[in-house]
Amino acid sequence: MSIPTGELDGDNLFSPATTAADDLYSFRDNYFPLNPEERVSKLQNQSDLALQILDTIPIEKRKLPLQRATYEYLRGKILDIVPVYKKEAEDHLSKAVKLNPSLVDAWLCLGNCIWKKGDLNAAKNCFTFALSKDPNKNILCQLSMLERKLAQDAENPEEIVDESIKHAREAITLDVKDGYSWYNLGNGFLTSFFVTGAWDHSKLLQSLKAYQNAERDEKMKSNPDLYYNCATVNKYLENYERALTGFEAAALMDPGLNAMEDARMMVLLLEKLDYLLRGQIKAKRLSSLSSSLATVDLSHSYKRATMDLLSEGLNKGIAIAGKVLFFAKNESLAPLYYVLSDSNHTSYVITVYGIQNDAIKEGDQVTLLEPFYRFVDFSWKGKHYQFKSVRVDFVEQVLVNGKCLSPHHAARTSIYAQLKA
Repeated sequence: MSIPTGELDGDNLFSPATTAADDLYSFRDNYFPLNPEERVSKLQNQSDLALQILDTIPIEKRKLPLQRATYEYLRGKILDIVPVYKKEAEDHLSKAVKLNPSLVDAWLCLGNCIWKKGDLNAAKNCFTFALSKDPNKNILCQLSMLERKLAQDAENPEEIVDESIKHAREAITLDVKDGYSWYNLGNGFLTSFFVTGAWDHSKLLQSLKAYQNAERDEKMKSNPDLYYNCATVNKYLENYERALTGFEAAALMDPGLNAMEDARMMVLLLEKLDYLLRGQIKAKRLSSLSSSLATVDLSHSYKRATMDLLSEGLNKGIAIAGKVLFFAKNESLAPLYYVLSDSNHTSYVITVYGIQNDAIKEGDQVTLLEPFYRFVDFSWKGKHYQFKSVRVDFVEQVLVNGKCLSPHHAARTSIYAQLKA
């Protein structure tokens, strides 16, 4: 970042400082060293250089209200580059919007600065006012992000997240090719999945589609948070190989993310399932639960089947029954993992969403209605994983020991993943 020595007039007066500020934010969004403190230090150094460029503008050429507003805006924006709140930045940005209330970018920066202070409602007021002046995609995306944050402590989180998704969609209508807007929409759907209790499969599919659209934008291919969040979606869709690949890619781009730990925990889970599905431990448990599966009264609309008769995907009008051999404990709140065996002694995994962990116990007979089946088969770093898996989303899909689960077993409480941005 070089400091200009010549003089500029008119519309070009603030061009070098504006470019310096833009370059500074681009640097922030693409620089992720191993040591987070190194990133902050580097940002501070680059910020100091940008301020030097801004201060090359003579005082007499920044006295008029509009000139002064632009100067204050750029100074506040440059100072606000660090991740923590800086009152000095807020002061300069506040002066900018007072001098020129139509300076939309200053309102956007002021909202971001106040957000860091923790005054979320004041930040929202800044974004909303900016939108009234100029409905652009950057403001809509920031407002959408802020609404997701507001939802965490709200009494009506689902409604607020729906508003977030609405604003994210509006941003896309303004620029359908903008990857960041698609990324923001994907985050909205992923947050909606968690805020409604982590059970609605369709929200994950909508999120994944948005992330895939974001990846088409070259600018987003260096965004580690996109890879991290996309990996999170694939994790909950049980696309294990894609999830592991995504977590590793995110970790390589930004070592400060917890992505390698997420990948490690997923591998540990897969190793546990593999261990429980194979060998002597399974044989011993099968022997101890050798009693035949009891006949369960079902509606005539369901046909009984065993695992070998299921088709990939949703099996409408089908019911399968099995004994719970193991509960595979893991650190995630959802889903829950169980290993079952059917009447043919075929072992399989069920992943359970939307149901509390005390509803199903080892030794129970579980009947699943309209099972969503998939055959997991992939290799990761020399280890081959292969097993049958059935996804369970609702208490209404499950009979335990021939009885329906009561409503209190439904888990619809809000939970949040380590969602980035």
